[in-house]
Parts: sequence; C-alpha cells; structure tokens
Amino acid sequence: MMMRKILVLGATGDQGHPLLRRLIDAGMRPVAALRNKDALASTEFADVETVAADLYDEQSMIAAAAGMDGIAAHLPFVFDRDLAKQLGKNIASAARENSVKKITFNTSCYVAEHDIDNPAHDGRRDIEQAIMECGSQYFIFEPKVFMDNMIRSWSKPSIANKGIFAYPARPDLKISWICLDDVAAFMVAALQRDDIPGGRYAIGGPEALTGEEVAQRLSKAAGKEIAFKSLSPDEFASAMSLLVTGSAEVKPFSIYDGMASFYRFYNTQPVSPLIAEMEEMEARFGVSPTSLADWAARQDWSDPTDPALAIRMAGV
Repeated sequence: MMMRKILVLGATGDQGHPLLRRLIDAGMRPVAALRNKDALASTEFADVETVAADLYDEQSMIAAAAGMDGIAAHLPFVFDRDLAKQLGKNIASAARENSVKKITFNTSCYVAEHDIDNPAHDGRRDIEQAIMECGSQYFIFEPKVFMDNMIRSWSKPSIANKGIFAYPARPDLKISWICLDDVAAFMVAALQRDDIPGGRYAIGGPEALTGEEVAQRLSKAAGKEIAFKSLSPDEFASAMSLLVTGSAEVKPFSIYDGMASFYRFYNTQPVSPLIAEMEEMEARFGVSPTSLADWAARQDWSDPTDPALAIRMAGV
C-alpha cells in the first residue's frame, strides 16, 4: 500500500530538505510540521504543504497528524531527558490517535542498547521506545556519522583554508560515514514498500574509514593535501563552544559538554560502534550508499563556507 500523505518533522533543517526532495520525487505528498509557518518560504520547497505543530505539545501533534498515512521524523538533540521523553510521547500519541500506518525516524546518531549517561543519547532511546510501542509499523534508522558534518562551519573552513580535517576520533577509530541524501533514501524506501519488515536499522556508507583514510579521499577530491588531526572530545567541544558562543569554556551539562560525551563514548569502546555492515541493507532496501570519495568529489573544497547554512537559518 503506497504511502501518500507524510507528516515531516524537522522539515526545515539540512536533514529535512533531502527528505522532502526524495518524498516529492517518489510521488508522495509531504506535509511539513512547522512552528514558523514561513520557514520554507525562501527555499525550493515554498510550495510544500504545511501544518502548524509544536513538537512539545501533545494536542498540537495529534491535530497535525490527522489524515496522515505516515510520519517521517528528524528531531533536535535535547540535552534534557524528560523533554526527550515528551517528544517521544507526543509523536506516539499523534500516530496512535490518527491510526498512522508507518513511522520512520532518523535518530541522527548511533544509539546503544543501553544508557550511556548522556541525556541526549539516552533520550533517543526513550523516543525509540515510545515509537516502537505506539502501534504503527516503525522504521528506526540509526546512521553512524554524517559525511555532511565535513562541510559544516565547524569543519569545512579548516579543510578549505588550512588543509586539516580535524575530528574528535582517535586515529584508529573506523567510521561508516553516510551522506544525508542516502539517509533520506532509506526513509523513503521504508515508506514506499510493504515488503520490508519494520525494525531498528543501523545505516552507514559502503566503507568504514579511519581519519587518515578520510583525509586521503578529501585530498583527492580537493586536489591538494589534506591532513587528519585527531581532536580529543574536550578539544572538539571547546572549539564548538568558541565558534557558537565566543567562549571556549565548556560548561557542565551544556550542549557542548553533551557532544563531548558522545565522542568520548565512541572513542573508548573496544570495537568501534560506528561501523555499519551494509550488504544486507542494500539488498533489503534497494539503496546503494554513496562512497565518501564520490560524495567528496561533489563538494566545493575551495569555498570555506557551509553550503547548508542558509537552509538551517531559514527555519529559525
């Protein structure tokens, strides 16, 4: 049974736009759930149908999901577990009260089988649990790490201007990097097809790479030498805080402290949790993930600016 009308949560961000494009190209009808009704007005998706919704208001979410065949969700990281639980509860209520047939959820990160004492991560587990118990068929996609992180304002200027790919990964940590368009492709395949069983699915790119191997591929794409610099999670958090707030101080329980916690966990595991085995996934979903080399070749490494900045700001 073809999913027709899909409520899109997180439609305005750089993760949401590839999903809107994929849904439209697949012949579906995305409906963007927005707090700011004009958030898509200056984008290529100005004609996409919208509905007023507040993720943190249960009745608002129930009303927004009326008449929807499916829900496709990208959600903000919330460094307050109670708020994350509320997000999950509201989405589950919206699906249950409207008999929504399918839910796809992009967790935007690796999610362990247990709490790791990081409220954003552990809150993701609560959201997953609410979705799994709501009665709709669910597809929870857990991408490892986004290739698109490399072209964001915290990473791209260093690559373009200094020839340094700096990332909070220990030198031998292997990562199955995946691009945002491929995440959207998996979500749409799940909504389109009835022969794929629901469940939790880890997704990544076609190869697991160390930082040095990433730098080699970036060097070829950029036509110049790119070196990998392994940052500690604390160095990464401090740099992020400086970029956004103007202060390198990382305050306890801040978003930057939480980000450091994610990478501290990744870097201390005996086996990298950021590796995805994709052969079976490709066969099941009919999606062949893009290699980092091919993705990198499509980027402009001479320009230090973040190409998705305008997209993110449009949703503010």
